[in-house]
Amino acid sequence: MKKWLLVLGMITCMFGLTACGSKEEVTPFMSETEAEELGAQIVETVNQYAVMGIKDQVADPATLSAIESWEAAAEDMGDYVEIISTTVEIGEKDGVIDVRVKGSVREAIVEIVIDNKAITGISTNVEYTFGEKMEKAALNTLLGMGTVFIVLILISLIISCFGFIPAIQAKFTKKPAPQARKEEPVENVPAQIVENEELSDDCELVAVIAAAIAASQGASTTDGFVVRSIRRAGNKWQRG
Repeated sequence: MKKWLLVLGMITCMFGLTACGSKEEVTPFMSETEAEELGAQIVETVNQYAVMGIKDQVADPATLSAIESWEAAAEDMGDYVEIISTTVEIGEKDGVIDVRVKGSVREAIVEIVIDNKAITGISTNVEYTFGEKMEKAALNTLLGMGTVFIVLILISLIISCFGFIPAIQAKFTKKPAPQARKEEPVENVPAQIVENEELSDDCELVAVIAAAIAASQGASTTDGFVVRSIRRAGNKWQRG
């Protein structure tokens, strides 16, 4: 039993040794000294372009982007003073060079990215203290919360105005109410009839009097009334 365990352990060790391959050595395309010199040269050149303000004459997109990033960082970094240190990671065809620079206000790191033995990007990042980072984070949080509260207040105001919309619509679409017909009281009807009859009788009486006067004078009236004398007929024995 012990022999079998020994054999199994030896086989396991053999497989483990065969699985471990030798690490291939990588030959960097430039030495660390050359990378440090390149980083220092790039920092000095970018600073000169930014100070002289001649970035409009730069045709290379990577260099132009580096100048714009340096100018943006200079607002918090201040004036360039010197290079503090350089960190290099170089491979066969690519690499990253980080140059720490000192400004009059803060320090910054100029990151140079190399891909396929060509510089593809240069950016300047300002180094803030822990207190400054916390202050900026608190300010961003406060601004975000303030924006949310303002939006919520505006939404609540808009919703509260919905109650006034029907009243405003009713005010603009309101039609004038039809006027009620004024009816005469029922108790005045007989009085009006009597009054109309009295007026009619008076008119007829006046017309009769006018016709009688006109007949006595041998004239005619204009209202059509004619006055005739009526004689009473005698008895039959008198006619005979």
